[in-house]
Amino acid sequence: MNEMRLSIEPLIPALRRYARALVRNSATADDLVQDCLERAVSRWHQRREGELRPWLFAILHNLAVSQFRQLATRGQHVALDAATEGDLEQDAVQEKTLMYQDVLDRLAKLPEDQRSVLLLVAVEELSYAEAAKVLDVPIGTVMSRLSRARERLHREIEGPANSGSTRPVQLRSVT
Repeated sequence: MNEMRLSIEPLIPALRRYARALVRNSATADDLVQDCLERAVSRWHQRREGELRPWLFAILHNLAVSQFRQLATRGQHVALDAATEGDLEQDAVQEKTLMYQDVLDRLAKLPEDQRSVLLLVAVEELSYAEAAKVLDVPIGTVMSRLSRARERLHREIEGPANSGSTRPVQLRSVT
């Protein structure tokens, strides 16, 4: 049990970061990470040696996709009585916060498959092979989705004035 805790604990911040980028709500993201960790602990015997990080990200990703599907069919419900003051307040209007929110909004406009690949490779620094394993797709699919995501994000950021440029955004170089 101690080995399991020591293996999983350092990966929790990365899992939370990925979950927050996917669902864009810290409470929901924390619940998603908790569900991921519960599933990982209950299925610890099913993991393969040396592949813990991609395995945990795959669990988290699959739980998020299931959650997206449920929300699409049921819709999101928030009880007014359960809403806190924090749920109703607005973000600060400082430039940095606005820029950060703008990037998140543009990232949210990407199709889910492209957004997932971009977050795994560019933010979480998983290799193409690890991202392919997490998403259960071939490496070529990861590469093409990443390329399309970068191009689309670049177009979103540059806007219509610079739409003639086809150079994708360089988020991270892979060697």
